[in-house]
Amino acid sequence: MTADFPWLTLLFLFPLIAAIPIPWIPDKEGKTIRWYTLGVALSEFTLITYTFWHFYNPRSPNLQLVESYSWLPQLGMHWSLAVDGLSLPLILLSALITTLAILASWRVNRKPRLYFFLLLVIYSAQVGVFLAQDLLLFFLMWELELVPAYLLLSIWGGEKCRYAATKFILYTAVGSLFILVAAFILAFAGERTSFELSQLALNNYSHSVQNLAYVAFLIGFGVKLPLFPLHTWLPDAHSEAPAPVSAILAGVLLKMGGYGLLRMNVELLPNAHENFAPILAILGVIGIIYGSLAAWAQTNLKRRIAYSSVAQMGFVLVGIASVSTLGISGALLQMISHGLIAALLFFLVGALYERTQTLQLDRMGGLGQHLPVTFTFFTTGSMAALALPGLSGFVAELMVLLGFTASDSYATAFKTIIILMAAAGIILSAIYSLTNLRQIFFGSAHGHGLTDKIGIDLRPREGFVAACLLLLILGIGLYPQLATDIFETKVTAMTSGINQTQVIASFPRASDRVNQ
Repeated sequence: MTADFPWLTLLFLFPLIAAIPIPWIPDKEGKTIRWYTLGVALSEFTLITYTFWHFYNPRSPNLQLVESYSWLPQLGMHWSLAVDGLSLPLILLSALITTLAILASWRVNRKPRLYFFLLLVIYSAQVGVFLAQDLLLFFLMWELELVPAYLLLSIWGGEKCRYAATKFILYTAVGSLFILVAAFILAFAGERTSFELSQLALNNYSHSVQNLAYVAFLIGFGVKLPLFPLHTWLPDAHSEAPAPVSAILAGVLLKMGGYGLLRMNVELLPNAHENFAPILAILGVIGIIYGSLAAWAQTNLKRRIAYSSVAQMGFVLVGIASVSTLGISGALLQMISHGLIAALLFFLVGALYERTQTLQLDRMGGLGQHLPVTFTFFTTGSMAALALPGLSGFVAELMVLLGFTASDSYATAFKTIIILMAAAGIILSAIYSLTNLRQIFFGSAHGHGLTDKIGIDLRPREGFVAACLLLLILGIGLYPQLATDIFETKVTAMTSGINQTQVIASFPRASDRVNQ
């Protein structure tokens, strides 16, 4: 579907351009800056909703609202944007979480101009990553997101923020180089020299070229996902970042890795994906078990939730590895569900830290009687994380497991081992999630001297942020079609293309993708 107006370009540029005047807005205490930034974020959210409500057709698997202009012809780079069932739900997730992160940052008083400027830049970069249909443009958007993320972590983080930020930028920058290498491999190894995905899909690549590009993409996106053992930047970044930034990191930036795997590894290189899918399944369950055990061992609340993200994203890998419609749909739903749950928990951790001035679980206890509203929200979020029926986490993980079970690509013994290990991870997630609740909210707070520090429960602003996320967690858990209707047709076309070893429906078809 097309539109006469370049809506997608507007969606990308609006937050970026709106951030430019921030240094010159008259404001001594930062109040005007906060309201201005929130107004820009809400306007962008409204634009996104309006554009896709009026111009997006969920029944079509093809790319829609396509915009393609020759931008830097000397480099073969096109300003190529489009949206489909893979990108739309993640754009909506980005818009929601970033807008709520701006609202949750209301009490940030240190360098507010720079802080809110960077939030708008990272907002624009996230939208650009999910819209880009040119590999060089995708890489540019990917890099644009790294700079504000690094600065937000290094300036407003905790005591070890510079170490965490340096580790984050080194890991992700090296991962980005692998993405760039894969882009050049695909651009110059085929008959058509181009970076546009629609043109790359027409090339007939040899097995070795496909496999080489697949591995490079896997490393690059695996760092961001995060894929075990490329995950070690994540706990440090989360433990040092301010709560709203942690919510963006866990709720959106990790999903960029999953999106890249679906867009490039599965959609663009379906033949190679069939070869590497068992490896993804193995890495996925290793991440599930390792992340769960590591989370259980943590005494820092943020690090525990960070390691739980490694486990939860392991289900995304298992779903992608299933090579089935149900499994890949479950992987997408797991990305959305985890984004909402992780954002909720990190927002609440920020509220807890503000009241207790500690993240050490052994210094907490008995907070439930003093913070009943926080206790209610945190308990519900934890139940969603451990996949309680009726909440989004249950539906997503069930779809992944059923999709992998029903897959025809594996022997029964292999599927049994993978499912049992993933199920063991679910049990472990229940253990550390319930342990969280016991250590934070039950027992006595008097022995830790927290009673005098606590103050009031969640403020209306904080409660609103938590309620927005919790309502979606409940809504998707009770009625999954709220999310799956957006991408079901696209995923069906994608898996059909994999099974037929052809290019999937959103790209022009080629009769033979692989040189025999």
